[in-house]
Amino acid sequence: MADATGVTKNYASTLGITEGMIALETGWDEDCDPAISEAVEAVLGEDFLEEETDELVDVVVMWWREDDGDLVDGLVDALRPLGDGGTIWLLTPGAGKPGTIAPGEISESAQLAGLVQTTAERLGDWQGSCLVARGAMKK
Repeated sequence: MADATGVTKNYASTLGITEGMIALETGWDEDCDPAISEAVEAVLGEDFLEEETDELVDVVVMWWREDDGDLVDGLVDALRPLGDGGTIWLLTPGAGKPGTIAPGEISESAQLAGLVQTTAERLGDWQGSCLVARGAMKK
């Protein structure tokens, strides 16, 4: 996981994902950055759980593009397997990329789903928005 300058990027650390956490990945498709998923799985020491899981998870990594449907519905779905104090990392295409979502739409959709954005990070060609349940603190 090195960029053009050879600087190693630790995506899992940026996302606050540590060994022992349970994670779920949704919305992955061919346009996603496999380096992000692989970095997270390397730290977890196991694969992401399947979307149909009944287990509670610590983090949901949610890939989302403009044409994926209603973002509020997607966020509500991502909340279902999320344990207390868990986070959703909403990964959307970066500015100027096909499928990008306006920051205002992310903020409004998060609020309607009962979430607040705590931070935003650039992850290669993707923008990451850390969302937590209203009233929760980011770990």
